[in-house]
Amino acid sequence: MTSDSAALSGERADLLQTLDKHRGFLRYTVRDLTDEQAARRTTVSELCLGGLIKHVSGVEARWMRFAVGGAPAMEAAEPGGSVAWEARFRMAEGETLAGLLAAYERVAAETDALVVSLPDLDRAHALPAAPWFQPGAAWSVRRVLLHVIAETAQHAGHADIIRESLDGAKTMG
Repeated sequence: MTSDSAALSGERADLLQTLDKHRGFLRYTVRDLTDEQAARRTTVSELCLGGLIKHVSGVEARWMRFAVGGAPAMEAAEPGGSVAWEARFRMAEGETLAGLLAAYERVAAETDALVVSLPDLDRAHALPAAPWFQPGAAWSVRRVLLHVIAETAQHAGHADIIRESLDGAKTMG
């Protein structure tokens, strides 16, 4: 967590501490890997460890844009333009694990600062139209943060399985 968020207490502190814990598990899972190892797929899926870092970073950034500006902000073009869905789970040519981790750290710092500065976690926006969202539903900033925590935790678990398949290392245990 950033120094601004370290002084928090209550609900915001709980949310950020929980998110930071799961970010830490994900980062720890990729410790001591080469770029080649981080890009290697160990299952039939598109998932690789570097790709998971990239995906979780992108998900967090998109949802934080939603928290501020709703669906239009979330759907705004990302730096580098539109990327095919599968490519969000792979390391692209020229990407490095160190670069992906640095980008993730920037996103995390921006999220932490945003959570500290937002006046109200109850502020809600209508969700974008998608088959997995109930039509007309809205999410509060709090709900968005809970979703980002769940997404990060889920992918930290995926990463642990991939890492164990790669070289036997485990995040815990």
